[in-house]
Amino acid sequence: MAKLYFYYASMNAGKSTNLLQADFNYRERGMQTLLFTAGIDTRYKQGVIKSRIGLEAPAIAFFEESSLWDIIQEQHVKNPLHCILIDEAQFLNKNQVFELARVCDDLNIPVLCYGLRTDFQAELFEGSKYLLAIADKLAEIKSVCFCGAKATMNLRVDENKKPIRHGQQTEIGGNERYIALCRRHFIEKLNSL
Repeated sequence: MAKLYFYYASMNAGKSTNLLQADFNYRERGMQTLLFTAGIDTRYKQGVIKSRIGLEAPAIAFFEESSLWDIIQEQHVKNPLHCILIDEAQFLNKNQVFELARVCDDLNIPVLCYGLRTDFQAELFEGSKYLLAIADKLAEIKSVCFCGAKATMNLRVDENKKPIRHGQQTEIGGNERYIALCRRHFIEKLNSL
């Protein structure tokens, strides 16, 4: 039986790189994959998964209203799929997470989701919340704080690298907006305001 996987981490842990490597492994063996990424993430180009080390691949952009079940089922009928890979999975909504579980259960296709666990206020994203709740397998991808400890938190910073405590949950950015920190240094930075 196919499984729903959630690989989570802080910023800059290599989630997209891991996803692209998994995709390559399937394709190298002649298997068909289908890649998705959040349409809201336009750092590079909509519908492209790109890692910080330069790897990239085209993907289907998903949005709040997207039915992943419909898209996957339609593609699977045309060309049988062996794996679904989702980047920026924190931006999935509850319904989409349950659609992905249905892909595993009804179509017997494994689904590998990669994303952040929490936002800059240590709050779960909707997609992450439901993936943590119903995924068959959970795996943390390790990242490192400047102190050498495991980075588990995402600190949002302004243009002067000063911590930001308040704001909308979603603000797309990379190293210029977020710093991956261990919990201790995350709390210290927020309390320094």
